[in-house]
Amino acid sequence: MSPRARRVPAGRAGRLRLRRSLAMAVRGADLLERKLRLLLDQEHRARQAAEEAGRVWRQRLAEAETWLVRGVLLGGERALAQAAPAQRARVDVQWGALMGVRHPAAVSWTDPVRSAGEPTPSNTALAHAETAYRAAARAAAELAVHRAAAELLAAEAVRTRQRVRALRRHWIPRLQDELAAADLALEETEHEEAVRRRWAGGHGGP
Repeated sequence: MSPRARRVPAGRAGRLRLRRSLAMAVRGADLLERKLRLLLDQEHRARQAAEEAGRVWRQRLAEAETWLVRGVLLGGERALAQAAPAQRARVDVQWGALMGVRHPAAVSWTDPVRSAGEPTPSNTALAHAETAYRAAARAAAELAVHRAAAELLAAEAVRTRQRVRALRRHWIPRLQDELAAADLALEETEHEEAVRRRWAGGHGGP
């Protein structure tokens, strides 16, 4: 008998425990594989959203820089300094969860508001630059959120894949081997008991 077979719990109770453990391991692997598919799908969506946000960010930034140069040429750097509102923009990150993984899900943006006493941009180019820079900043915030979400989901996908691999390649085969050994051991025991009963029945007294 092999060392593994000797470690197998004896009897029907031991075999039942092995069957239950095997069923739980298979069920766990199935659930983890479902989780992995969901994680990978959401990661793919986050990366697509990040790619689109990056495209918008680069486009708006280029537009803003073009308008900024025109505005400064028209009004000078002093006009640029005066055009900036005192209030700052506000960015709020909304968090979500997928299969226990907490990640940034969305971002809300609040534009700064000029007070009644603050000057507005002195020329149209600076006004366009302000609008384009705000759009670029919003896109940058969305880009950061989607990238962070993708990285968190990807990291959890790696851990989940490792757990699935451990179950499928190691734990489940081990339980299957032990269950097969337990079945064989129980079959041999039952066969020996049957032989003894037949022998006792054939040699018993009247």
